[in-house]
Amino acid sequence: MLRILLCFIAISFLSPVWAKPQELYVGVLANWGDQQAIARWTPMMDYLNEQVPDTRFHVYPGNFEALNAAMESGKIQFIITNPGQYLYLSNQFPLSWLATMRSRRHNGATSAIGSAIIVRADSDYRTLYDLKQKTIAASDPHALGGYQATIGLMHKLGMDTKNYFKEIKFLGFPLDPLLYQVRDGNVDAAITPLCTFEDMVERGLIKADEFRILNPSRPKGFDCQCSTNLYPNWSFAANESVDIELSKHITQALMDLPSDHPAAIQAKLKGWTSPISQLAVIQLFSELHVEASEVNRWDTLLKWLNDNRHWGGLAVLLFIVATVYHLWIEYRFHQKSESLIESERQLKQQELALEKLQSAAIIGEIGAGLAHEINQPIAAITSYSEGAIMRLENNQPFDEQSAKALLTKIHQQSTRAGEVVHRIRGLLKRKEAVMVDVNILSLVDESVSLLKIELARHDISVENNIKGEPFFITADRVGLLQVLINLIKNSIDAISDSAEVVKRAKIVIAMDFKEHQVDVSIIDNGPGLPETSDALMATFYTTKENGLGLGLAICNEVIKEHEGAFSLNNRQDIQSGCIAKISLKKRGSQQKLIV
Repeated sequence: MLRILLCFIAISFLSPVWAKPQELYVGVLANWGDQQAIARWTPMMDYLNEQVPDTRFHVYPGNFEALNAAMESGKIQFIITNPGQYLYLSNQFPLSWLATMRSRRHNGATSAIGSAIIVRADSDYRTLYDLKQKTIAASDPHALGGYQATIGLMHKLGMDTKNYFKEIKFLGFPLDPLLYQVRDGNVDAAITPLCTFEDMVERGLIKADEFRILNPSRPKGFDCQCSTNLYPNWSFAANESVDIELSKHITQALMDLPSDHPAAIQAKLKGWTSPISQLAVIQLFSELHVEASEVNRWDTLLKWLNDNRHWGGLAVLLFIVATVYHLWIEYRFHQKSESLIESERQLKQQELALEKLQSAAIIGEIGAGLAHEINQPIAAITSYSEGAIMRLENNQPFDEQSAKALLTKIHQQSTRAGEVVHRIRGLLKRKEAVMVDVNILSLVDESVSLLKIELARHDISVENNIKGEPFFITADRVGLLQVLINLIKNSIDAISDSAEVVKRAKIVIAMDFKEHQVDVSIIDNGPGLPETSDALMATFYTTKENGLGLGLAICNEVIKEHEGAFSLNNRQDIQSGCIAKISLKKRGSQQKLIV
C-alpha cells in the first residue's frame, strides 16, 4: 500500500513536467496588415500565457475571408473582431462572447465602431447627397465601420444603396490605401473606420488639411470625428471546442487586465468588460436585409427566376453568344494550329539549309584536295586522248584491241572523276531524311576518301579498328556521311591548329559492333576540347576564326533523328586528344541504346 501511495505522489510531481502546454490560436482582424496585427496583439497573448496555466496562445491575423475560413477549418479557437463578423460567424458556428473591448481612446467607450466618410478638402462634396453616381473606396463589404455603418446611414436617409454610387472599390486591408486613393484623385470619397484618418495623420502618412469629413460629428468624450452612428466595440469570442473552464480562466484574465499593462497599451485598449448587447448591430443588419440564417441556394435561384422572367430572353441570348464565341475560339485555334504546322515546316527547311551551308563550308575548306582528286583523272583522260590523236595523225598502226584498251582507261578515269562529283553533289543536295539500309564501313571509307588530300597535307594517318561482327544500320546515308566528315574534319583541324607539335598525328576510327548497336568513335591525339561539350554543340558557337558554329550542332540533330546518341569527351589515357562518339541502333532493333 505504501508503494502505491509513493507511485501516486511521484506521478503527481512528474505530470507537470510531462504535460505539454495547450496550443491555442486567436484570430485577429488585421485592419492595418498582418505584421501590424501580430505586433499589436502578441503582448496580449503573452499576458494570457502567464495568467492561464498550461496554455500557449498565438496570434492568427487575417481579413474577413481568411478568419471565416480559419474558423471553419478549426485552425483558430478564439477570435477578436467586430460585431458584424461575429454575427456572421455565429450563424455558422456556435460562438460565445467572453468580453468586449474598452477603447483606449474615447474614455474607455465600449461603443466605438463607426464610419468616417472622407473626401479631398478642395472638392465640392459637402454631404452624402453630393456623392451620387460617384466612385467610392471601402475596405470590405463585411466591414462594420469600414462600410456597413455608412450603408445603414444611407438607408435611413432613404437612398437606394444598391445603385446610388457609380462604383464601389473594395481595397481590403490595410486601410492606408483608402485615403491614398482619395488624395491621388482615383476615387471621389472613402468610407473608413472611426479614427483611421486621425491615426494616419498622427503617423505622418497624410496631411490633415488635405481632407474633409462629410456629415461630421464628435460624440462627447470621443477623440475622432464620425459620420455615422456608433456600434459596439470589438469583442473576444470562443468557439464551442473550447472547454468551459478554460473560457472562464480566459474571461477572468481579460477582466483583470490593468489599463497600464504593456499588453493593454500595445493593443490600444483600456481593458475588457462584460459582453455588451449587440442589438444595435442586429437592427442595422435587419434594415440592410442581411440574412441571419443560411438560405437555400436552390430556392433563391427559383425565386429569382420567378421574379425576373423578363431576363429569360437575355439569358438565352447570352447562351447563344457564348456558343458562337466558343465556336469562334475553336476556329481561331484551328487557324493557329495550321500556322504552327507551317512554321514547323519552314523551320525544318531552314535547318536543312543550314546543313547545306555547313556542307558547303566543309567542301570550301577541302576544296584544294577535291580539285586534285578531279584533276588527276582529267589529266589522265587528256593524256590518253592526245596520244591516240597523235598516233592517228602519224598514221601509226592502231588496231581494235589497242583502241579498246585506250578507251577502257579513259572510261575508268572518267568514272573516277564522276564519283568525286557525285559525292560532292550528295553533300550539297540533301533534302528530307531518307532512311535506308546503310553499311557503316562504306560510309567511313567514303568519308576518309573525301578528306584524303587534307589528311596527307597535314601528315595525319588514319587507322580503322573494327570489333565484333559488322551489320547494316537503318540511316539517312547523306546525313550520316555529313556527320562523319564533320567529325573527322574537326579532328584534322584540332591537330593542325595545335600549338604543340604532334610527333605522330593520328586519327583512329573505332567501330564496336555490339548485339543491338554500333558505337563509332573518332579518336585523335590533338590538344583536346577547348570548352565543355554542351558549349561546343550550341548553334553558332565556334572556336575557329572563320567557323560557322553549325557543324557539331547539326551533327547532334542528325544523330537525334536516328534515335542515336552523340557525345564529346577528352581522352582519359596518358595521351591528349578528343573522343567523338556516336551510337546507332542495329537495323530493326527496338532496344534502348546503352551509352
